[in-house]
Amino acid sequence: MTRQLPPEVAMAPRATVLPAGTTLWRCHHSGYPATGFKEVEAHTLFGGSRFDCTAEDPYPYLYATLEPTTALAEVLLRSMDFDPVLGSRIVPWAQASRYTLTRIVTTADLTLVSLRVEEDLAAVCQDSWLLDSEPDAYPQTRYWAQELRRQAKDAQGLLWQSRRHRPRAAVVLFGDRCGDEPFADGTADAVDSVDAVDAVDTVACYDLSTPVGLAEANRLLAPLRAVIMPRQD
Repeated sequence: MTRQLPPEVAMAPRATVLPAGTTLWRCHHSGYPATGFKEVEAHTLFGGSRFDCTAEDPYPYLYATLEPTTALAEVLLRSMDFDPVLGSRIVPWAQASRYTLTRIVTTADLTLVSLRVEEDLAAVCQDSWLLDSEPDAYPQTRYWAQELRRQAKDAQGLLWQSRRHRPRAAVVLFGDRCGDEPFADGTADAVDSVDAVDAVDTVACYDLSTPVGLAEANRLLAPLRAVIMPRQD
């Protein structure tokens, strides 16, 4: 476990590139734009998520994944136990119905610090603690994210194995380093710069409060033995 201050040495972060045209998935609050970077600063000591910004380094940030199931798992399956009778993880409709699952597409190459394997973590003097620690350690993991930003000044985000859908990838992007329009929004003009992606396929949205969205989410979650309960009228 490396729940400690970053050592006073130069690290050697290992870079990976998400090419332009990469499909990303977000499970986000339905009233919030899928391509919107969050600018709320986490408290230095309380709340927030693993790699949020704080007042000490107030960068806009956006969490995403490379697969739709991973996006659902990252949001809906946190600290979710298996039901002892049904043998499944039961997600209440009231919880899931606030979210939309959205596909977005990058418009430019994005350089990320890779934290996928032990060699990647060792390169920045870390181990799995950085990715697997519980929320009580988030103040420390946020500090480490700021240190990685300081030492990898060209990095536009971080990439790691999802804790809830291994070995699939999750990412956080730094809005202050990603340019003005890092994502296509589904319009023909926005997609012109993404040669590999057809405009019709650029954005897909599944509102989990609708029957179609609920069915798609449950189809994706089924291999993880998880299900969103239907609305009880």
